[in-house]
Amino acid sequence: MGKTLQGHGLTTEDVPGEDLDALFAAMVRAVKHDGPYAVVLKRPMCPNIEGVEGSCHGHDSLAKPAAVKYLTNRGHTKAAERLEAQKKIEDPYQYIGCGAMQAPRQVFGSAVVEVVKKLPAEERPARVFALDSDLEGSCGMQKIREGVPEIYRNSGVMERGNFSACAGFGFKENCQAIFSTFAAFQEMIISEVTMARLNKCNVICHFSHSGVDGMSDNMCHFGQNNFYADAGLEDEDGPPTKLYFPADGNQMQKVVEAIFWNRGLRFIYSTRSAVPEILSPKDQKPFFGDGYEFQLNKDDIIFDSGIGFIVTYGDALYRCVDAVTRLRQEGIEVGLIAKCQVNVIDEEAMKLAGESKFVLVVESQNTKTGLGVRFGTWLLERGFSPRFKRCGTHTDGVGGQWEQSYGQGYDPESVMGELRKLIAAC
Repeated sequence: MGKTLQGHGLTTEDVPGEDLDALFAAMVRAVKHDGPYAVVLKRPMCPNIEGVEGSCHGHDSLAKPAAVKYLTNRGHTKAAERLEAQKKIEDPYQYIGCGAMQAPRQVFGSAVVEVVKKLPAEERPARVFALDSDLEGSCGMQKIREGVPEIYRNSGVMERGNFSACAGFGFKENCQAIFSTFAAFQEMIISEVTMARLNKCNVICHFSHSGVDGMSDNMCHFGQNNFYADAGLEDEDGPPTKLYFPADGNQMQKVVEAIFWNRGLRFIYSTRSAVPEILSPKDQKPFFGDGYEFQLNKDDIIFDSGIGFIVTYGDALYRCVDAVTRLRQEGIEVGLIAKCQVNVIDEEAMKLAGESKFVLVVESQNTKTGLGVRFGTWLLERGFSPRFKRCGTHTDGVGGQWEQSYGQGYDPESVMGELRKLIAAC
């Protein structure tokens, strides 16, 4: 940093960030200096925290052993005892129609490795390029580094430059670039996405931590505006931009396999939290497991009949499976459409929902920019006029992790409440 500023003609001085006397003296020299002067603070992350200093392990919160030791060393014994006694709190709700927990963001990396390993070893670096923005453990890119290291690079926290590098690689025919970061950071690169779209580049973008589920960082990390990625004009000559939000690890696997060698910009989203397998209502086996084939431009029908339909995707799907199952146990028939390909219209599924009495769109995305506003428009354009409602992320975060879905009102009980209102109004 200091050398870069010197290259622009500034006088610079490096100072240990925790040495306040040295910092004060440097600031005095800066004020007295005739012209630009930069004081660059050199400090480790998590200073003076034993076992963590100089590492990134204090990014959002300290591991309990390190935190307890820190508090104890500073004489805060009661606080340390309180923290030591704290147990992990999980969502007490018992979901119906759901199986084993999975982390789709990690499945993304494993699925990429499986696809790339089908190429001859000598072709891999020339055909596929995966660039990490220093979040390999969070976005599944660690799986790629370990599985096919010849295609992997880490370029640090510089999302705009990293995406542009991927677009440049993916400009070549028959080449695929892989870019990944948190969904909240997608909005940083929208102008670069526009340029990549105009140049018909091939990039697979994986944005983890999408939506609000499990978001302990609260609102600053809400990945709630995914649809900004599809804000470009339609180009009849180029490949369309596609957005995918798989509902569980099984569907993530099938999506990656199906779209990997397609052309254009493809955006795949996953949650921070683990999510349960979606089970088939018919036999309680994984719906997206063995025997399931991901079909481009087609929605998945979980419940194919009802007086009205829910349309949903991502982590909202398992919550809606529970809500619909419970209502059906009461004798209230509601259909359920899983829309993994969130910006693609499936005319058959649209007709199925549009000819029913009501449609409820449930999502973890911003209700101002999410699927709801699009789906309502699609219905009207086709002459359908069911009662229409949408629920999703719309207000400030409530902190915690699983609590976020409850705060935004797309938990099962809230969904059932919205359905009962729609049914009463029909």
